Amino acid sequence: MPDSPDLPDDALLVSLCDALIHSRQHVGPKHLAEPGPDEATLRDLLAAAAAAPDHGRITPWRFLVLGPQARQRLSQVFVDSLLARDPQAYPDQVEDARKKAFRGPVLLMAIARLDGLDPDIPAWERLLSLGAALQNLLLAAQARGLGSGVTSGRALQCERLRQAFDIAPGEQAVCFITLGTPSRSKPARPRPAVEDFVTWI
Repeated sequence: MPDSPDLPDDALLVSLCDALIHSRQHVGPKHLAEPGPDEATLRDLLAAAAAAPDHGRITPWRFLVLGPQARQRLSQVFVDSLLARDPQAYPDQVEDARKKAFRGPVLLMAIARLDGLDPDIPAWERLLSLGAALQNLLLAAQARGLGSGVTSGRALQCERLRQAFDIAPGEQAVCFITLGTPSRSKPARPRPAVEDFVTWI
C-alpha cells in the first residue's frame, strides 16, 4: 500500500478499504486466542453489523453473544447432536464435540428471521442481509487487529439447539462467529479472478 502521506483523503480511504477486504481471512476457532474483543469493542463490531443493507428496515437477523453458561449449554448440544447421528461415537469424538463450544475467546451465534416480518421481503433477501451484516462485523474486527472465523455444522439444524437457545419458529441458526487474536499466520488464500465469475453483457 502506498505511504499514506502521499495520498489524498479519498485515495487513502479506497486503499485502506481494499487492504482491509483483501487481507481478511478465516481463522479456525482452534487458532484464535486471547485477547478477544472486550464488551465495548464487541458492541462496535455489532454496530457495524447493523449498518448492513436491510430492505424494509425489519432487521431480519439477530446475534447471541454466548457467555460461559451458554457455551456450557452449547457443548451439550454438540454432544447430543453427535450422538443422535452416531450413537456409537467414540469417547474421544464425544469429548472433541464438547470442546468445540469453548474454542476462541468470544463466540457469537447468528440467527436469521425468515418469516413473519414482512410478506413482501422473501427469505432469501433476509439471508442476504444477514450475510452483509456478517461481512461488516468481520471487516470491523479485521480493522481492529482481531481474527475471526465463521463456522457451521449439523448441530445448527437440530431441535436440541432450538430448544436450548429459544430459537423461534420461522428463525434459523445460520452460523457461529469466533473472535480473538490469531495464534498463527497462514498464506493468503487465492481468490477467483473477476473473469471467473462475471459475464459482461
